[in-house]
Amino acid sequence: MKPTTTPPKTYRVKSFGCQMNVYDGERMAEMLDAQGIAPAAEGEDADLVVLNTCHIREKAAEKIYSDIGRLTKGKTQTKPPMIAVAGCVAQAEGEEIMKRSPAVSMVVGPQAYHRLPEMLDRAVQGERATDTDMPAIAKFAALPERRRIGPTAFLTVQEGCDKFCTYCVVPYTRGAEISRPYSDLVTEARKLVEAGAKEITLLGQNVSAWSGENGRGHAVGLAGLIRDIAAIDGLARIRYTTSHPADMDDDLIAAHGDTPKLMPFLHLPVQAGSDRVLKAMNRSHSVESYLKLLDRFRAARPDLALSGDFIVGFPGETDAEFEETLQLVGEVAYAQAFSFKYSPRPGTPAATMDGQVAKEVMDERLQRLQAALNRDQLAFNQNTVGRTCEVLVERKGKLPGQWLGKTPWLQSAWFEGDVQIGDLVQVELVEAGPNSLAGMLRETVAA
Repeated sequence: MKPTTTPPKTYRVKSFGCQMNVYDGERMAEMLDAQGIAPAAEGEDADLVVLNTCHIREKAAEKIYSDIGRLTKGKTQTKPPMIAVAGCVAQAEGEEIMKRSPAVSMVVGPQAYHRLPEMLDRAVQGERATDTDMPAIAKFAALPERRRIGPTAFLTVQEGCDKFCTYCVVPYTRGAEISRPYSDLVTEARKLVEAGAKEITLLGQNVSAWSGENGRGHAVGLAGLIRDIAAIDGLARIRYTTSHPADMDDDLIAAHGDTPKLMPFLHLPVQAGSDRVLKAMNRSHSVESYLKLLDRFRAARPDLALSGDFIVGFPGETDAEFEETLQLVGEVAYAQAFSFKYSPRPGTPAATMDGQVAKEVMDERLQRLQAALNRDQLAFNQNTVGRTCEVLVERKGKLPGQWLGKTPWLQSAWFEGDVQIGDLVQVELVEAGPNSLAGMLRETVAA
C-alpha cells in the first residue's frame, strides 16, 4: 500500500515569466482556496508549493530543478513541502521532471491545471501524478468564481499560437490558437469589476487573434470585445497583451481612438530590425510594414506609448543586422521594451540552425541594445513631466504616506497624499527617473 501524507493546510504559488502565468497562478490559488487550503503567511513555510513555470527564459528547466532542490533541502521545516510543478516547463518536460525529481508529487501543464485538486487528492494518498493533456479551453469552465482582488486584474481571453516562430516553444507548450467564448469573457469581466477591479488587462499568447460571436450574434474581433467590456459600469481602464503584428486589424486600430477606457499603451513585439533575420524567425512582418503599422496606431491615438520585444544573437545575425535593430529602436523611440539573448529551445527549428552566435557577442549586443532602450524609456518619462494625468493607486510605497500607481502609459508613479488602494487620482508628474516618476497629488477622481 502506498504511504499517505497529511493533507496540506497552507500553500504558496510561485509564478515565473509572462502575465498569463501570473493569471494562471492566481487561478490555481483560487482553486486551492476553494479546497480550504490557506495561503502561507509572508515569511512562513508552506505545506504545498506550486512552481508555475515559464519556458521562455534561458535554462528555464534547470532553474526549476534548482528551486526543487532548495525546497527539499531547506532546514526551516520539519519535513519538505509537497511540490507541484505547473506551467510550460511542466508541459514540455513532464515525465522527465518526475524521473529526475522524486520529491515532486504533481506535474500539470497549463491547459490542465483545473484538475489540480483531484491530483492533490491522489498525492495525499501517495500517488504521484502527471497531467499534460491539452483540452480546448475546458479548464475555464472548471475554475472557481473569482474572489475579491486588487484594483488591477488579468483576464485570459485567448490561448495558444499558430505562428510557429522558429525560436518559440509556445505552440508546443500552449497548443493551437483558441478563443474563449464572448459571453464567458464579458461575464468574467463583470465579476472582476464586482470584486474590486478598476483595470482589466486582456491576455493571450496572441491576444489580437481573439474572435467570437457577441450577444447579438455578430462576429467580432478583439476590438468588439474591448468596446463591450468598456460598457461595464465601474471599469475605468482596459489594456491588452501580447499582440502579433499580423493580427492588428483596422477595427483594433480604430478602438484606440474611439474607446476612452482603452489605455494609450501598445505592446507590439518586433523581435529584430533586419528583414533577413525576421524571415529566418518566421515573423510575417517586415521592418517597413511594422513601422507603417505603428504610424497608423499613432494616428489613431497620438499620445500612444509603445513597447516591444527584442531577441539579440539569433542564429546567423551579423553585426550589420544587429545595427539595423539599433536603427529601428532609434526610429520608434519605445517607452518600454523587453530584450533577451537568443537561447535555443529543444524541438524548435532555430535550435539546430547554422550560425549560432557566440555568447560574448550576444552579451555585448544586449548591453548596447539595452542602453538604447533605457535611453528612450528615460526620454519618454522625461517628456511626460509637467503633465497631470490619472493614476490608479495600486499599493503603498516604501515610505510612510507614499503611494504607488500606474499612469495611462503604464509608468510607475509615486506620490504622497490621503488616498486608498483602488482610488483614481489626478497626479502632476514632476520628476522622471529611468523606471518611475515622482508626482504631486492634485485631485481624487473616484474611490
